[in-house]
Amino acid sequence: MSKNLKKILFVLAGLVFINFVSSSFFTRFDLTKDKRYTLSEVSKNIVNKLENTLIINVYLEGDFPSEFKRLQIETRQFLEELQAENTNIRFRFINPDDIREELVKNGMMPSQLTVEEDGKLSEALIFPWAELFYGQKAITVPLLPNTMAKSQEEQLSNAISSLEYAFGNAINLITQNKRKKIAVLSGNGELEDIRLFSFLSELGKKYSLGKFTLDSVEKNPAKTIEQLKQYDLSIIAKPSEKFTHEEKLVLDQYIMNGGKSLWMIDNLNADTDSLYNAGKMLAYNRELDLTDLLFSYGVRINNKLVQDLYASKLTLASGSLGNQAQFESYDWFYHPLVKGNPNHPITKNVLPVRFQFTTQIDTLKKDIKKTPLLVSSVLSKLTGTPAIIELESIAKEPIQQEYTAGSQLLAVLLEGSFNSAYENRTKPFDYPDYKKISTDNKMVVIADGDIARNQILKGKPYDLGLDKWTQQRFGNKDFLLNTVDYLLDDTGLITLRNKTVQLNNLDKKKAFEERGFWQFFNIVLPLTILLAFGFGFNYWRKRKYS
Repeated sequence: MSKNLKKILFVLAGLVFINFVSSSFFTRFDLTKDKRYTLSEVSKNIVNKLENTLIINVYLEGDFPSEFKRLQIETRQFLEELQAENTNIRFRFINPDDIREELVKNGMMPSQLTVEEDGKLSEALIFPWAELFYGQKAITVPLLPNTMAKSQEEQLSNAISSLEYAFGNAINLITQNKRKKIAVLSGNGELEDIRLFSFLSELGKKYSLGKFTLDSVEKNPAKTIEQLKQYDLSIIAKPSEKFTHEEKLVLDQYIMNGGKSLWMIDNLNADTDSLYNAGKMLAYNRELDLTDLLFSYGVRINNKLVQDLYASKLTLASGSLGNQAQFESYDWFYHPLVKGNPNHPITKNVLPVRFQFTTQIDTLKKDIKKTPLLVSSVLSKLTGTPAIIELESIAKEPIQQEYTAGSQLLAVLLEGSFNSAYENRTKPFDYPDYKKISTDNKMVVIADGDIARNQILKGKPYDLGLDKWTQQRFGNKDFLLNTVDYLLDDTGLITLRNKTVQLNNLDKKKAFEERGFWQFFNIVLPLTILLAFGFGFNYWRKRKYS
């Protein structure tokens, strides 16, 4: 056999071996500073549970603004990472132009964007949505959520940062076989179902909801505890009637046995409907008798009204034009507009949350981790109660010297081992499995029940995240949904909301002003240098070889 043939066979054998090794050992390298293309262990665990084919349709295809092509590219690259982790994932990008009506019917509303090109502003419509199909299940994923962003570029950055959480949450939801159970407590004058509809209907897409009344405590309190223990979370939404000691012991032992809880407590009897009807009202203490219970867990809800110069608006009739009533909106300092903790996954990038006639919370020196979630601005004022609130005061200019009370805590997350409120106290009934200290647990306490109360329009519940008069958007629903997700999360998925991706955005104004220079630099200058080199080289050859 000739030496050349041996060399060819050796090269071919080497190529076959390299191909075999490369197909057996696959890896990807993420060279970005913020590791945006590296999947977290949480996402890997969720994705690797897929045993059947998952189809993902992404409606980011077609002609749309150049900066939002970045969202398309980032989404595609992220889905490629998911596909590399589990080959059961299949995805495709679809142009939504021909199926717009169908998308809207399925709840995927378009986003209208302001686009700046060549120094001119124009409007563009895109459908930033994805749809997942797994067996007989389907779920939609918003790719451009409403977040607290100062600019369109910042909103885009937030959207890209939340891609891993958005898809991870959707995949986790569509693959789970058993849902966690939530008890919506009743029996103590809590909010009506129609007032909680916007919040609970969205919650019902992920969890099993059940109405749980404490009326049975009177007959068989021990049995009531056992029944309540079947739920993973209890929601107490604006109770208005006093809790008995038997009812409080039931809630206490539920918490001692690991039950999570979301408290939305109005310590004052004051609401906007009464103010609209009478023009004035008396804000006075609501006797709920929950102080000792919450005190043992590390917080105390006080009775002083919080007013804040950063507030939402109240809409009032200002007259009429012909047969049409005219309305005008005014700042109403009894309805603080509160920004969330930017460093916690519950509140990160959430729009400001609207409170209504809220009081403030004090935290106590107990061995419990306390994380502030919602805090008023420093320009706040505390008003003692009982107090008369008049609607006509809305037209008065605020005296800024009075708004110096500083930031007030309005919502707090408590984590740790809680002590029973009935330790070293006479118990209202005998419970054989009584516990005086809980396992590691968590709860959220909010000093306002109306935070979950949606408006009513023409007899139907209105979106909690939108004001029916001003169309101003609030973060109430997102905040509450994130809170429930955090309290019930045992995978660490909610922590992905803290992921941050830093994009280097182009300065459009500067680019437009300097476009002539950069066009010359990138197009004319290279051609000029090339021509000069060609003429110079030709001249040199003639001189040398003539």
